[in-house]
Amino acid sequence: MKTAIVHHPIYKKHDTGFGHPETSSRYEVIMKALRESPVFGNLLEILADRASQSIIQAVHTKDHFRHVERVVAEGLGYLDADTVISVHSFDAALYAAGGVCNAIDAVMLGKVQNAFVAARPPGHHATAHNAMGFCLFNNVAVGARYAQSRYEQIEKVAIIDWDVHHGNGTQAIFYDDPTVFFFSIHQYPWYPGTGSRGETGYGRGKGFTLNIPVRAGTPAKEHRQMFEAAISEISSKFNPDLIIISAGFDAHLADPLGQLKLEDADFVQMTKVIKQWAEQACQGRVVSVLEGGYNLKTLGDTVRQHVEELARD
Repeated sequence: MKTAIVHHPIYKKHDTGFGHPETSSRYEVIMKALRESPVFGNLLEILADRASQSIIQAVHTKDHFRHVERVVAEGLGYLDADTVISVHSFDAALYAAGGVCNAIDAVMLGKVQNAFVAARPPGHHATAHNAMGFCLFNNVAVGARYAQSRYEQIEKVAIIDWDVHHGNGTQAIFYDDPTVFFFSIHQYPWYPGTGSRGETGYGRGKGFTLNIPVRAGTPAKEHRQMFEAAISEISSKFNPDLIIISAGFDAHLADPLGQLKLEDADFVQMTKVIKQWAEQACQGRVVSVLEGGYNLKTLGDTVRQHVEELARD
């Protein structure tokens, strides 16, 4: 089997309440679309495990971990104005981060070449110290550190974030780290307000962050050309041992939380570009992790086509 699907039913128990865009229905429409895909029988299905506190604290402070745990336990309802939590949210967040670690294990142990994690809650806005923007723990950051600490073969990780929103939390966590290259292409200016071209890293990490801000309404062809040019630039100077995608699908033409113009075929093409880079650099090792994507009518098909491209020889 070439591709794994990592998920857990607890992802739908993270209840954000009526009208919130980051709803449990996102998980349900994605899994329904994947199960109806003609390639599903050729995918390795993995139920996520719970990440340990020590795995989470490789990128988050102990205070942050305890704060999330306490706010959920006390039923306070919110971590910030956008980040709604409920009784199962802490466990769901641990299983979301744990699912990324499971995906990395499957890839590194040779069970599959790549994987997709249908994680909820998402993660790329969570900083070392704070939850924000629907995100409790930073799933891709946890995964990158887990890979580096668990596997001797993994020294350098590239994180590719194509969500419509800038992955500010991921950037901040690795901003001074030359072993993790962070690239984000995103609508700008837009929430959370970060991600200008001038943000390129700090100290030893200078030059290991690349942001491509995209104006609202940019044609899909131009958007994709900027993405491909950036990957070409990164690959000329950074040779990763693993590539992780922060796979947000809210840059889709039909998404209610963005103003960009990508369609399913554009996400397929970007997936293909990442696969080609991974085949040249790191034996095809790619772990894709769900971030945004909020149109329930289109999200399932978009993710299905992304996964079908991951699974294609």
